[in-house]
Amino acid sequence: MAQSEPVEVGVFADYFNLSRTTPNINYVGLGARAGFNVNAHVQIEAEMSYSFERNFTSIFSDGLNTQFVRSHVRPLHGLFGPKFQTSAGPFRAFATFKAGFVNFNTSNDNVPNGFKGALGSVTDGNTRAAIYPGLGVEGFWGPFGLRLDGGDEIYFDHGARNNLKATFGPVIRF
Repeated sequence: MAQSEPVEVGVFADYFNLSRTTPNINYVGLGARAGFNVNAHVQIEAEMSYSFERNFTSIFSDGLNTQFVRSHVRPLHGLFGPKFQTSAGPFRAFATFKAGFVNFNTSNDNVPNGFKGALGSVTDGNTRAAIYPGLGVEGFWGPFGLRLDGGDEIYFDHGARNNLKATFGPVIRF
């Protein structure tokens, strides 16, 4: 199976819970990944995702008043590493461990310009090293499949910062 279908590509919806802020901010975004089979049980993957800016409610110390606040932070995630699969069959579980970065870009631009600005600021912006241990499942019907995975995206900024990350989306093998 690994030699007949050595490549997987997919797009996904991305959920990222930034737990360092109070209150925590839940980001939703889009991403893409590509994987290349080393053998039937190991694949090397690269992925990138972009989270859209969020609004959140801030509660004042009196407990009665709230304020709607717009966060101009737009995280950009780039990760690379192995995926260890249970089998080469149509349904499988997997574990992954990726390393890379999270860039915390701030911008008032629209989505296309914000993404372009985030890519440009990776080397000189607010970029932090990150690791991602995760687990997931995927199922295939011929070359088409669906994948769900989740884990702890840990970035390093004066210590380790743990954040829940989950992705879901279609995958194509060829």
